[in-house]
Amino acid sequence: MLIIKVLGPGCANCRKLEEVARQAAATLKVDAEFIKVTDMQKIIGYDVLQTPGLVINEKLVSSGRIPSASQVAEWISAAG
Repeated sequence: MLIIKVLGPGCANCRKLEEVARQAAATLKVDAEFIKVTDMQKIIGYDVLQTPGLVINEKLVSSGRIPSASQVAEWISAAG
């Protein structure tokens, strides 16, 4: 199972990123656990300078933007 973390304070962009990541995982039929990380110290620990951030299996794959569902699907496929 993949561990997918959405890093951010819970803003609209964070929610949108989670929605895109869930859609990508569902499209690929991948079993994934989604975790929201809102603690700024933990977010900084991933070297995220801008939120939202996306971490797949403890690897930061995106920060400061909302990638497309197809891009997220590529990252999920590479991690799986």
